[in-house]
Amino acid sequence: MIHVKKALNNNVIIAEHPDYEEIILIGKGLGFGKRAGDIVAGERAEKFFVLKDTEEQKQYLKLLEYVDETFIEMMDAIITKIEERFKVELNEHIHVGLTDHLFFAIKRIREGLGVKNPFRKETELAYPKEYAMAEEIVESLSDWLKLHIPEGEIGFIALHIHSALTNRELAEINKETLLVADLVEVIEENLKIKVDKKDMNYLRLVRHIYHTIERVQAENYMEEQEALKKVLQEQYPLCYNLSWKLMKVMQQKLKRPVPDAEAVYLTLHLQRLTKK
Repeated sequence: MIHVKKALNNNVIIAEHPDYEEIILIGKGLGFGKRAGDIVAGERAEKFFVLKDTEEQKQYLKLLEYVDETFIEMMDAIITKIEERFKVELNEHIHVGLTDHLFFAIKRIREGLGVKNPFRKETELAYPKEYAMAEEIVESLSDWLKLHIPEGEIGFIALHIHSALTNRELAEINKETLLVADLVEVIEENLKIKVDKKDMNYLRLVRHIYHTIERVQAENYMEEQEALKKVLQEQYPLCYNLSWKLMKVMQQKLKRPVPDAEAVYLTLHLQRLTKK
């Protein structure tokens, strides 16, 4: 049985749980009319968001000092929509991370401060499902708040969704995004080009690099292509050597071995860029 310890507002209550001791329950109308000692077990169960982690609770309580009930209700609807779309229970940190991010992002937009996201396109390529969900969220927020939200914000929201879906720290995901940006810089320097980020060859290359990072992290290596490797080495020495340089950068940043087979696929993508 879960008993109310304190109703913080109409949407948030502090409760006593037999297994987790003190928890925070979040849900639309969950705290309305509730008093200390009231039982909440089973009531609006589908709306319960339980913050069990003590540190998460502290951060969320700090959020409530400046985030109003209407915004909490809006976030409740957004997070419910994400869970329904992906049919999973999200990592509870999203209640803190995404709420905090969106509250201050909207505050900055209302103050006329711009939203810059140089990696928006790369984020869309890396996490297309999360990005599509983020687009819907931005559209809903714009309607609710009667506010134009810049396109760059979609990428930031997508990263929060991906973090909650994969139980990975946002900082870790951002490191991968920065790694891709570093690799693109190395490519431009070595090929003496300025890539067009709308070019299909660039988009394919970036998508491949993200997949390579995922495979390296998961130690899911591709088969060797010895015959093709020799042909590419002879025909496209510049791109082939550059592919190895990129692999060394990845290896240093990820602190994991990058298999030789990646040189073949990277060379092919790089060659398409030089043709363009």
